Amino acid sequence: MTEETDGSEGIYWNVDTIVGELRDAREAWRSAHSRNAEYGAVGFPSRLALEKVVAALCGVLFPLRLGPSFVRHHNEDAYVAETLQTALSRLYGQLRLELGYVSEDAGPHDVDDEAARIIRYFSAALPRLRRLLDTDVEAAYAGDPAARSVDEVLLCYPCVLAIIHHRIAHLLHRQGAPLIARIISEIANSRTGIDIHPGALIGHSFFIDHGTGVVIGETAVICDRVRLYQAVTLGARSFPADADGALKKGLPRHPIVEDDVVIYAGATLLGRITIGAGSVIGGNVWLTDSIPPGSDVRQAEARTHTAVPKVRHVAS
Repeated sequence: MTEETDGSEGIYWNVDTIVGELRDAREAWRSAHSRNAEYGAVGFPSRLALEKVVAALCGVLFPLRLGPSFVRHHNEDAYVAETLQTALSRLYGQLRLELGYVSEDAGPHDVDDEAARIIRYFSAALPRLRRLLDTDVEAAYAGDPAARSVDEVLLCYPCVLAIIHHRIAHLLHRQGAPLIARIISEIANSRTGIDIHPGALIGHSFFIDHGTGVVIGETAVICDRVRLYQAVTLGARSFPADADGALKKGLPRHPIVEDDVVIYAGATLLGRITIGAGSVIGGNVWLTDSIPPGSDVRQAEARTHTAVPKVRHVAS
């Protein structure tokens, strides 16, 4: 038996017993989740590795502003080429881990071919992704009077970091890598406090002002030129279950927000409702019903009425 002490008399822990009990707990878990047990020996996608991949991709997309300090116009293409090659190679390795994890019956060649397909699609989409992100940066600059330049927006605004991560994650999510996509979205969440599920569909020119506490659910649809403020929730109102009580996955359960909508701080929108184009949702509004285009929804106003003094009539 191995005993370790911390230097205090009478205080010890039995390492062998703890190791054995932890092994029993792992085996119980793996018995209940056989897929994890079979593939756990190979490995799972790494959050640390994906943090490096996404950081590199940020530099590829915006080399002069999000790349390393040595990048200049004359060496920009060389930096992008070298960094892209490294980032895609690392991403390919992470994709193989996820695909092997979820494809129990797939052979090594099937996993390699599918990972290569995703990488080809993803890399070809990067120029389009850069142009889409440019519209988000421009929307943030146009929508915030405190912004002095698009460069300041890109370098300083947490919403831009969150949106870059989301758009990368969304591409991967749609191509069949939901675990990697979710890890990437949670990396952004931990850094910015903005929680966007990679399944959410978001149009161009998207801006989140401030951003802390924003939650956007998996099946949310956000159209073009939408602006959100901090602590906005686009969430689900209910969670349907099957006959066994297990939650049904993938059902549309989050709001659809049409073009040119503004949603102010603290508003909560729940369920598969539609917010009509051009609407304004005021701060701290709780909304569970669809509204037509051009709506202006605000909290009820508190009104103070001056009391009229009662007159007592005294009999003479």
